[in-house]
Amino acid sequence: MLPWVITVIMMYLAAVGVLYVAQDKLLFPRTLTHRGHLPLPSGSERVELVSSEGHRLVGYALRRPQAKDIVLLFTGNAWNAEDCFIYSAERFRGAHLMAFHYRGYTPSEGTPSEAALLEDAVAQRDLARRLFNHPAEQGRIYAVGYSIGTGVAARLAGDGAVDGAVLVTPFDSVEAVAKSRYFFAPVSVLLKNKFRSDRALSGKDVPVAVIMAALDRVIPKARSDALVAQLGRPVLVETVQGAGHVSLYDLPLFDELLAVALVKVMESRPPGVPRHVPGRAGMLLEEGVAGSG
Repeated sequence: MLPWVITVIMMYLAAVGVLYVAQDKLLFPRTLTHRGHLPLPSGSERVELVSSEGHRLVGYALRRPQAKDIVLLFTGNAWNAEDCFIYSAERFRGAHLMAFHYRGYTPSEGTPSEAALLEDAVAQRDLARRLFNHPAEQGRIYAVGYSIGTGVAARLAGDGAVDGAVLVTPFDSVEAVAKSRYFFAPVSVLLKNKFRSDRALSGKDVPVAVIMAALDRVIPKARSDALVAQLGRPVLVETVQGAGHVSLYDLPLFDELLAVALVKVMESRPPGVPRHVPGRAGMLLEEGVAGSG
């Protein structure tokens, strides 16, 4: 009996050990993102940041004539930033746009982590203000996050670094998603990147719009509902019936909701509200010519 018990314990520890070692690849599957094949929108610029650690980050910016507001885009963990930028440019036509490849996602350098993505997001916000000549007292900045990107957008909104957020298939926390999927493991102890969007937005007076997929198997709707329950100012909460985590993007209804969501968030924040959130020092700006990187 004792050898059998020991064998079971060893197998359990091995399984938990594999999860611990593999968690970064599971959360940030960098090899699944492929270089975009479509041309960038006309007028796009390639922009770069260099972090205080010396990592070069590559992104894209699009100036819109007469636009006053800025939309920062934060893509899913297996979605190429170029494709996200192109997709979003077709749907958010009234604002300046900016999107970056996450740290560690080619051609950006370094290693992805929750802390790195959040740090880089603040630097991108500051870059957007400079690049689009956007004083803090003029216009507004919004974050649009998709999937894992909702964790970044939620944190920016909760910290007051942006004036509102649109969250597509969001979670209350990566920790909660992982607990439901790996119920047998001590997730709270092992997980390095918890992305607690619920804590970031709980009770905060910031406009947030949420779009969910009814048949989402990657981020179960229950996890999105749990986040919605924490919102201090939800301006739109919609569920697309019959849609999964990926198939959502193929539905015309989603396109309509995405446009409405940003409008609702924009209308909820009075224009000209002064906002000053100090950025992180040590980021260098480099601008180049539009390109796919």
